[in-house]
Amino acid sequence: MARKTTKSGVSAARRAEVRLPPLSPYGGGLEPDGDYDGLEFENVDLAGQVGRGARFIDCALRGVGLDGTVLGRARFIDCVLSGVRGVGTDLAGVSLRDVEVVDARLGGAQMHGAVLERVLFRGGKIDYLNLRTARLKDVVFEGCVLSEADFGGAELERVEFRDCALRRADLSGARMKDVDLRSVAELDIARGLDRLAGAVINSAQLLQLAPAFAAQIGVRVED
Repeated sequence: MARKTTKSGVSAARRAEVRLPPLSPYGGGLEPDGDYDGLEFENVDLAGQVGRGARFIDCALRGVGLDGTVLGRARFIDCVLSGVRGVGTDLAGVSLRDVEVVDARLGGAQMHGAVLERVLFRGGKIDYLNLRTARLKDVVFEGCVLSEADFGGAELERVEFRDCALRRADLSGARMKDVDLRSVAELDIARGLDRLAGAVINSAQLLQLAPAFAAQIGVRVED
């Protein structure tokens, strides 16, 4: 099947489509390298718990507290995370495949080295998200606020930002291919403007970024 492209010739992201089976309620805690299959975590507080290397398949996490939760190198496959909240959540090296993250409220989440494939972030607010050296493929950010997200050294392929606020983003060393920024409501690049090669923006955004582009190449603009 031919991949869908936009009018600009940019390959569109393949969106996550999660269809969960009937789930069993789960009220226990996390364990390192634990296996969680077909479970629903609803309104539980997992603050400070350690589930490093755990595997979640066909799971839903709804209204879950993740303050300081350690989920480094965990794998989430065919999962929905709805209304999760937390500060300092450790998701370093996590793998997300066919995952929907809805209305998340996260601060300082560590996702450096993560691998995201067919992931939808919809709604919510995520501050200081660390995605350094992460790999994002077929990822959509839709209607969410990303404040001071760090994409340093990350690889982004077929990534779409739709109706988002992207504030003080760090793109230093990032590599992009088919990244669509045209419908970003608020586009603010703090560092790494030179890494926008491989992205598409609209004409209004170009005018907005023009002073920063000029400063990047050493051009002085005076009236």
